[in-house]
Amino acid sequence: MNFPEELKYTKDHEWIKVEGDTLVIGITDFAQSELGDIVYVDVDTLDETVAANEVFGSVEAVKTVSDLFMPITGEVIAFNEGLEDEPEAVNEDPYGKGWMIKVQPENMSDVENLLNAEAYKALIGA
Repeated sequence: MNFPEELKYTKDHEWIKVEGDTLVIGITDFAQSELGDIVYVDVDTLDETVAANEVFGSVEAVKTVSDLFMPITGEVIAFNEGLEDEPEAVNEDPYGKGWMIKVQPENMSDVENLLNAEAYKALIGA
């Protein structure tokens, strides 16, 4: 499994990449492997401010639907529309073309409270 060191992680298996003053968010390699084949990604919070730990969307796999949780409070400013036609990108490239949303955080320093790669690996027993 892949856990890029430059990313931050949550206990709900989302990853967070800082790009300037924007955050890119998706689900981890571990999460996509646990879910299995992803068939649909639903994000209906575009242009909305979502509080930390609130649901910003859901991901549907062949056998289950899982909520996606916002790692820190911020406005959802972009959705990866490529996932509408290719939801399997989340399985194939979770840290690249499988990204889900971009967020304008209310407080960028909140990112420091998220897990680093080592802490995330310990959380999932990797």
